[in-house]
Amino acid sequence: MKLSTIIAGKGDFVATVTPDATVSDLLAMLAEHRVGALVVSADGRTITGIVSERDVVRALTEGAGVLTRSVASIMTTHVFAAPPEADVDELMHVMTEKRIRHIPVTDPDGVLLGIVSIGDVVKTRLSELEGERQALMEYITQG
Repeated sequence: MKLSTIIAGKGDFVATVTPDATVSDLLAMLAEHRVGALVVSADGRTITGIVSERDVVRALTEGAGVLTRSVASIMTTHVFAAPPEADVDELMHVMTEKRIRHIPVTDPDGVLLGIVSIGDVVKTRLSELEGERQALMEYITQG
């Protein structure tokens, strides 16, 4: 299955935050959108970075003052993005190997088209396995 299929099913909305927003603003947006990460983007189309709950927790080891710092100061700048035609199985391996939970989906020009989480990938894979199981059961029982 391709990423474009996941995006078509879940929608192309991507919650973004600007690099100059505060970490406190970021936390409010994570809660509002009920997500674990936001794409950092000044215009909502180009990717400057990505920031997750994990980034916030790591930064908080420096103290509560981090809440007034900018998102740019804690974001991950090396973002792994994938094209819509990328295969979900390949993506699952990349996410496991690189220990990342969110991958933005971009067009060839780097324009943000959507985002896929590890939860989306697992849900898709489970759905595929259930379809295969049902097909095998029909084959066994109906010949």
